[in-house]
Amino acid sequence: MAHLIVPAMLALLPTALSAAATSGSFNALSFNVAGLPAILNNNDVPGDKTANTARIGQLFSQYNYSIIHVQEDFNYHATLYANDDHPYRTATSGGVPFGDGLNTLSLYDWVDFERTKWDECSNASGSDCLTPKGFTFMRVKISEGVWADVYNLHADAGTEADDLTARASNLRQVSSHIETYSAGNAVLVFGDTNSRYSRTADIPSIFMENNGMKDAWIELAKGGVIPTVESLCDNPSNTTSCEIVDKLWYRGSAALNLQATSFQYAGSKFLQEDGNILSDHDPILVDFTWSLNNAFRISDPLGGPHGDYYNDLPRLSSISSPKAASITLRGGSRLDAISLTLSSGQVFAHGGTGGSASTLTLSSGEKLTSATMCQGQYNSQTRLFYMQINTSTGRTVSAGTKTSDCATSSAENGWGIVGFTGRSGDEVDRAAFIYGKM
Repeated sequence: MAHLIVPAMLALLPTALSAAATSGSFNALSFNVAGLPAILNNNDVPGDKTANTARIGQLFSQYNYSIIHVQEDFNYHATLYANDDHPYRTATSGGVPFGDGLNTLSLYDWVDFERTKWDECSNASGSDCLTPKGFTFMRVKISEGVWADVYNLHADAGTEADDLTARASNLRQVSSHIETYSAGNAVLVFGDTNSRYSRTADIPSIFMENNGMKDAWIELAKGGVIPTVESLCDNPSNTTSCEIVDKLWYRGSAALNLQATSFQYAGSKFLQEDGNILSDHDPILVDFTWSLNNAFRISDPLGGPHGDYYNDLPRLSSISSPKAASITLRGGSRLDAISLTLSSGQVFAHGGTGGSASTLTLSSGEKLTSATMCQGQYNSQTRLFYMQINTSTGRTVSAGTKTSDCATSSAENGWGIVGFTGRSGDEVDRAAFIYGKM
């Protein structure tokens, strides 16, 4: 599976968790903005496409939604962005036939943005293979120490046999990506799925069955009952009892409680001045509340978007009251490896085998309470060069070489470092600290 990895926007300076918010709210909007060139598809939407796109961008700014995913953002992309003022926005991948039409506009920064093309497409009912449709992935910073993996997708359209096969493949591809890259993380998946629960060959339940997620529409509008009979909606719809192909799934994590509180079809908020629709799709809008978990917390990370993902949280969540027994850091010119052993005997190790090892064994009641990390450039890639861990008794262990770009993370009183999450290969590229309550 090929990925395009865009350099992260790392404005990430970890600070003490005691200064961070412990709860909050945000919302998410998904909108297929009908940005195919008019000569290819007028989408049965009245009016001029450039004017309609400008209106959509203006309304994005007016409503100031937290995270907006758009699909079919092709040849009118510049107009959309010229009329929107969200501070964080993905760069376009191009118009037809070069781009995938997927973009994100957000009030929050992110790291690890990637575009992935579908492994399978079908032209049975249209021209789904005309553009490199697929999905995007990003790790969004909602608040201090509050991160969610956010996916935007546009699946294969149509109802011919090949369309159904391709679309099922598309959703399986996203589900597999979540299993590999988002293990242990809070996740949001939303976009134009072109799927319906009432079509037996469609598999929108895969995220609930394989990834432990909830569909906000099923949860809030359908009382948890998955429909088996097709119920078509008007556009805009004045009810959420009917089903459209635009959907949102979500889950929290062992460190973050996440709850959808309202679901609505938002087409009535996106109309032309004369009351006509702006797109052939009714956008969906979901409100969320979040709160930090009472058992685990995660610091902000430092480092670069390279190496393989790792996350100790899934294993930590199965251990009752984990406590660190020892920690080993390896390093020389840079930070080569990190390894933490729990009192239960569980070992979390990440990185390579280079450098010299320094080990600190904790005394009874002693905790790992804070850490300083420094990053720098090596072979044009951002990596961690240095790490120092401090204990509750004032002892320290360190490895690597300090740079001028450093940040410190500290646990709240009564908490201690019990694991890590980040990216690594033969060295440690990125790290964040998982705190457990002691």
